[in-house]
Amino acid sequence: MSRLLLLFGFLSVLACSPKETQETDSSAANSLVTAGGTISEIVASLGLQDQIIATDRTSTFPKELQQLPSIGYRNQIKAEGILSLNPSVVLVEEGYLNPEVVSQLKTTSITYKEFKQPESPEETIALVEEIAEFFDLQEKGEQLIAQIKSDLKALEQFKNETASEERAAFVMARGPESLFLAGKGSFAVNIFELAGVKSIAADFENFVPLTPEALIALNPDHIVLFESGLESLGGKQGLSKIPGMTETTAFQKDQIIAMDGLFLSGFGPRVGQAALQLAKSIRENKN
Repeated sequence: MSRLLLLFGFLSVLACSPKETQETDSSAANSLVTAGGTISEIVASLGLQDQIIATDRTSTFPKELQQLPSIGYRNQIKAEGILSLNPSVVLVEEGYLNPEVVSQLKTTSITYKEFKQPESPEETIALVEEIAEFFDLQEKGEQLIAQIKSDLKALEQFKNETASEERAAFVMARGPESLFLAGKGSFAVNIFELAGVKSIAADFENFVPLTPEALIALNPDHIVLFESGLESLGGKQGLSKIPGMTETTAFQKDQIIAMDGLFLSGFGPRVGQAALQLAKSIRENKN
């Protein structure tokens, strides 16, 4: 009788083991689609980069993400394009997709999750915690947060050791005919404040069209752009063609700063590094 019980138990293990293994493997190997550069960077930083099968145009770091299939950019993204990739999980920046696309994705068996875009280091840390918890990777999340805090500590140390009264403006450029000045409530003012940089933003919110009159009146000591924005103007030489630009202190002293877009604006895991680079650029780019 005991031999029969042992045989039955052995056969039961054999019968159950393949199913349990399959379930474990399935839960561990997700097929992720991400939309939003900050979310993509955090997911990759948590060690899940190899599970990302496609992402959007803003996901430029790590650079390997740019080699993946692209789902497009904001209102250009279609549900059909995402569904054709057969993902198991879709992670999206809040408000990034059109509502109808979100509705379509939510009617499927795909796990859909939205996250708020951070606008401060505190929100960055909260987002890392949220994404780490979503994937049950709390320990890796804590390690990433420790690095963020270390970067912010280095930033504060630099700011305490240096001082600057220089004023800066951020210009959003998408070619000579599409120029905007960053005001209060924009990411630019937030990262300027974090870096200890005085912003020329005064009585306007978010982004307003750049006019020659405003540029001359505000007369920033430094002008900050995305690298892609400066390229769209034809480099520093192209700046001279913008009405009012040559009359600014920033242009006359060649105090033009260009930084990677996601790095500067994303408030991702490298937020402390970005603010430190900006702070150093302002303080060391004085002529």
